[in-house]
Amino acid sequence: MFTLDLMLKNTPLPISVQRKEAEDAQAVYQQVLSAMGASTPEIIELTCEKQEDKKIAVFSDQISAVMISQKSGATSSGRVPGFFSAVAAE
Repeated sequence: MFTLDLMLKNTPLPISVQRKEAEDAQAVYQQVLSAMGASTPEIIELTCEKQEDKKIAVFSDQISAVMISQKSGATSSGRVPGFFSAVAAE
């Protein structure tokens, strides 16, 4: 399973959708990159293959980053790779 995370301006949490195949994930990644580079903002609508009723729509000018990661069986905690979370001990 491949996860595509979209980071939005002024939003601390990513928006994520999943794809089963690497080629599909790359196609969505390229679609988002093209929309980010366009001179006029456009709406990007994405669906998720893991949760089929999940849909998101976002303006391309609000996307600040896009990332693809592969979810392995060992790291199925649901956390986004590359981000650190700390909890204060009492």
